[in-house]
Amino acid sequence: MERVRYIGIDTPETVDPRKPVQCFGVEASKKNKELVEGKTVRLEKDITDRDKYNRLLRYVWFGDTLINQALVEQGYAKSYSYPPDIKYQDKFVAAEKKAREDKLGLWTACDSATPAVSVTPTAAVTASASNPSCAIKGNISAAGEKIYHLQGCGSYAKTTIDESRGERWFCSESEAQSAGWRKALNCS
Repeated sequence: MERVRYIGIDTPETVDPRKPVQCFGVEASKKNKELVEGKTVRLEKDITDRDKYNRLLRYVWFGDTLINQALVEQGYAKSYSYPPDIKYQDKFVAAEKKAREDKLGLWTACDSATPAVSVTPTAAVTASASNPSCAIKGNISAAGEKIYHLQGCGSYAKTTIDESRGERWFCSESEAQSAGWRKALNCS
């Protein structure tokens, strides 16, 4: 049996021995089991085959239902994409926006005391809005590499900032470089 990491979403933690069970984690785990346990599902690969923990990275389908998206739509997960695996990112972002607006699942149950759950691309954009000139995105890759993205770079629009993971905004390239970040390879 293989462990599968659902691409493009993040659910609250329930089994990480280094972290406490996060708000709405038990409910999210239960909902996932309800959607897939004992069923024949189809696994769809994007670009990357496995993550650093050797789990398969896949979109999970049951019939015509994309389970990754269903979990976000119902408020059991948030959109969380890592380029280059972004095939359904727009769907996940839209699903999260609607779930937040409708106050579904974790968007009602979890307050600001659980930043790992409540930080979203929308919140990150708001964070930079206080200083519009600070528009350089400092993202940490799945491998832990610190990479900054400039407006106009290929992955800028799809890159999200999660400050709870140490990601941040920069006001200049020199500031990013001084902090130990490198320019994204798809920036010219």
